[in-house]
Amino acid sequence: MAEFTGERVIPGQVDADLWNEHLARYAFAARLSRRKRVLDAGCGAGYGSAELARAAGHVTGVDNAAEAIAFAREHYPLPNLTFEQADVAALPFADASFDLVTAFEVIEHLENPPGFLREARRVLAGDGQLIVSTPNRLCYAESRAEAGPNPFHVREFEFDEFVAALREVFPDVRVFLENHAEGVVFQPAGGESGQSAEVRVEGAAVPGESHFFVAVCALRPQMGAPTFVFVPRAANILRERERHIAALAGELQLKEGWLEAAKSELAALNQEHQKLLAMFRALQEDLEARNRWAARLNDELNAAGERVARLQEELAAEQAGAREMAAAYEAQVAHLEAENRAKTEWAQQTETRLTGELAERGAELAACVEALHAAEAVVEERTRWAQGLQAQLEQLEAQVSAVRASRWVQLGRRIGLGPPLAPGGSV
Repeated sequence: MAEFTGERVIPGQVDADLWNEHLARYAFAARLSRRKRVLDAGCGAGYGSAELARAAGHVTGVDNAAEAIAFAREHYPLPNLTFEQADVAALPFADASFDLVTAFEVIEHLENPPGFLREARRVLAGDGQLIVSTPNRLCYAESRAEAGPNPFHVREFEFDEFVAALREVFPDVRVFLENHAEGVVFQPAGGESGQSAEVRVEGAAVPGESHFFVAVCALRPQMGAPTFVFVPRAANILRERERHIAALAGELQLKEGWLEAAKSELAALNQEHQKLLAMFRALQEDLEARNRWAARLNDELNAAGERVARLQEELAAEQAGAREMAAAYEAQVAHLEAENRAKTEWAQQTETRLTGELAERGAELAACVEALHAAEAVVEERTRWAQGLQAQLEQLEAQVSAVRASRWVQLGRRIGLGPPLAPGGSV
């Protein structure tokens, strides 16, 4: 089901005044639609197209919203009425396809109003008419002072701007001023809807103070511009106002109950607010303390950053010195490696030479060892021989000592007898 959002009117979902001002425009246009081919551009929910179809030969309603077209097809299945989804600035119809084009409260929604007006002129027959309406920007702004601008409107027009835009495309433009007006109706009891009436309208309407502008545009000069009065079905304004006042009184009583409840809730909320305010102040003080702490940390961080920068510079200098030292060490190592290779080659050569010499002298050494062994054997033999002589000598010395100690030897010596017992000794 379509829902009223403020973009388009949905039957049964808007108040009587809003509904009547929209339906009145279609009643105004229906007088010019008899037996004609009619295009209702921006048809919305389709109620206006159905109103035109009561007198027209055939009506085609177009709208760019798929949900609006679906609603219109479901609620207004008339034999001389069709609905199509299309962009009013790019109509899918041949030139001169229609005798009448209506576009009520559409032009202010468009990004490209001149493009739509040119399309409307293209699909109109030579003697066709375009009926287009738009709200008066000055009056509309006052009525929406509290609600704010209509979010669905792209551009709103003042009277002179609206007329100038239409005359850029259509040579003949007749503008009617649409207003809600209080009136007194004399209607015969049992009278039928839509019957003819004599109307007396006093005073002249002023464009700047009018609610809406309704323009009838054509390519050829038009004849006549009579005043049209639409009296809605709920026409007893005084009775409607009394009912409205009663409804407002009920709403007021209900809202007063809501107000009392809201006051109680507000008091409770105020207490809660005070608690929250105290908490907020405590949190704010804590936040300020933390901010001061963060500021100190930031100063320390900046100082540390400067220290890091200095250390990085020192490190860069040390790294440069280290690279130079490493280069010197690498050169020295290369030199030492070259010397080591030379010494290794010399050692290898020396080892080869010594190995050869040792091989040559090995035989000589073996011979020397054998000679040494033989000499050792001789020494051992002579040692044994010397030891034997030593033993004999010791034995002889013992015998000599024994002889010398003999009384006979001592006596012989006293008398000069016996041989000497020691070389060069006396008897």
